[in-house]
This record gives sequence, structure tokens and C-alpha cells, in this order.
Amino acid sequence: MTSNQTLDTIFSRSSYRGDYKPIPVPRGDLTAIMKAGMAAPSGCNRQTASFIAVDDETLISQIRAIFPKPSCQTAPAMILVFTQEIASIDGHIYNVQDYGAAVQNMLLAIKSLGYETCWYEGNVRPCAEELAALLHVPEELRLVCLLPVGIPTDGPAKGPVKKPFEERAWFNGFGKN
Repeated sequence: MTSNQTLDTIFSRSSYRGDYKPIPVPRGDLTAIMKAGMAAPSGCNRQTASFIAVDDETLISQIRAIFPKPSCQTAPAMILVFTQEIASIDGHIYNVQDYGAAVQNMLLAIKSLGYETCWYEGNVRPCAEELAALLHVPEELRLVCLLPVGIPTDGPAKGPVKKPFEERAWFNGFGKN
């Protein structure tokens, strides 16, 4: 991928909350997406983020019943992101940064492979333990995020208008350009 393609992917990515086509996501693509997450930086290389891709119809149906967000009702695959708090040598814990970087890598991988998704985090918290139990996840891992994955029926996501560069970024000091 050229740097222009990378930037195009970054600038065209947005949260998709529509329906998905009933086309399975190949395991090879799900593997590539999770490997992109694993390639993210990790504080002190603690590698605190873990992932489960779900493409089994029975499990997908069970997840949909537990987490009934409309855009998840038609997603042919989902990736669930887990974290664990592991202290670095100096005692700092970077798990939030770790999974944030991993999710961003996966969002970009999903977009670059022609799929769409939405980063569900806060909405997952109330049902995190139930979803983790369904997937037989060890107690030390905490579910923090769910990504539905699929081909959109409505075309690519159309993101919100971002604030102008001059309102959020400067050179050599705040408010200076």
C-alpha cells in the first residue's frame, strides 16, 4: 500500500451503522484484521489486547440477542476485543492505549479490505460479562469493544464533518499557524 493509499484509507474511514449484505467475511480477511490489531504498538510490549473473531451463525445469533444494536443484527462477522491490566516494569498500566491502538489498526484494516464497521465500546460494558461467558473467555480478560464486520448495503460510511484543521492543530504553540 502506498502512503497515498494509507492516507486515503484513514481519511475515508468512518463509523458505519447501517445494514450489511448477507455475504460471509472470509477467515483470511478476519485473520488479517486481527493481525493488524496485533501489530499495533503496545506499552512496554505487554501486548494486553486479545481478539476473538466470530463467524459462526449460532454464536452470531446469540451475540445479537445479548447485544441488540441495529447494525449488529445483519453483520456476518464480529470481532470482540479484550484487555487485561498488566503492569510495566515501572508499574504503569497501558492497556487502554494498547487496545485503542489495536482497534484503530483494525478499523483501518477493515476499511482497506472493503468492509465497514463501528467501534462499539461503552454500549458493550453492560453485557460484557455475558458475552465473555458465551465465548468461554478467561476471567482475567475484560471485553472492551465489539466490531461488526461486513459489506455495507448502503455503500461506504459517510462520516461527520470534521472541524477545520486550524481549530484543532497548530505549529509551534497553541493557536499559532
